[in-house]
Amino acid sequence: MIILGCGYIGQALAKRYRQRGEPVVGVVRSAQTAMEVEAAGARVLQLDLSRDDLASLEPAGKQLFHLAPPPSEGDDDPLTAHLIEAFEHYGHPRRLVYIGTTGVYGDCEGAWVDEAWQPRPTASRSLRRWDAEQRLRQWSRESGAELVILRVAGIYACDRLPLARIRSAQPVVKADEAPWSNRIHAEDLIEICIAAMERAPSGAVYNVCDGHPSTMTDYFCQVADAAGLPQPPQIPLAEADGQVSAGMLSYLKESRRLSNQRLLEELGVHLRYPDLAQGLAPCF
Repeated sequence: MIILGCGYIGQALAKRYRQRGEPVVGVVRSAQTAMEVEAAGARVLQLDLSRDDLASLEPAGKQLFHLAPPPSEGDDDPLTAHLIEAFEHYGHPRRLVYIGTTGVYGDCEGAWVDEAWQPRPTASRSLRRWDAEQRLRQWSRESGAELVILRVAGIYACDRLPLARIRSAQPVVKADEAPWSNRIHAEDLIEICIAAMERAPSGAVYNVCDGHPSTMTDYFCQVADAAGLPQPPQIPLAEADGQVSAGMLSYLKESRRLSNQRLLEELGVHLRYPDLAQGLAPCF
């Protein structure tokens, strides 16, 4: 099992496989992350997946999770392009599970969105992910290797909550103007990754979310309530530019409600945290 991009989710995934007694190779770029992956019990390869020779991956016939993020600029993903070139030289993995983003759908004006919805990304962060999906689909068709795509919503966990932001009283958009957003608990995401690797049909695409969309404002307010903190101040959407970060502003320009029906039915996944309230309950 090879995990490319062994950050927060990759390390949790590596730990789960090691608990099952399965060997894991975690691929990271930094020395600090390499130490964290070793602590998770995995063998480490320290590589720059965008530039280095990738012979040491030895990907032929392996199972591979691709969690490595694209570069932070541009509209394409040269990292994934370089990875596919390495497969051509050193052998194709048997199965690749790509962890992408629901951002590829773009702004859906609050509509309910399933996997048949035509992606229309506009933000650069989403265009890069869409480029990766398209490259991987072409690679799978031409090589015959199996591919599963997970389009993942916002990830949260007890140790990944915006408490500092809430304590600093940064504003959020008024509840009645906030766009729809979606999320998934990290522990459920790990189980979904494993299920996708083990039993998803090749070529499958899944929305990875808890199926209970709300708004970013609701998210911040629920976290504040659960932590016993004052709710953040609310401002009109028209005043958000300049009062919230550029990254947050880009998310506020998109609204969609994601269906996870295919995930639940085809993979038989039972979510431990099917909504935000249940996900926050163990945290405080």
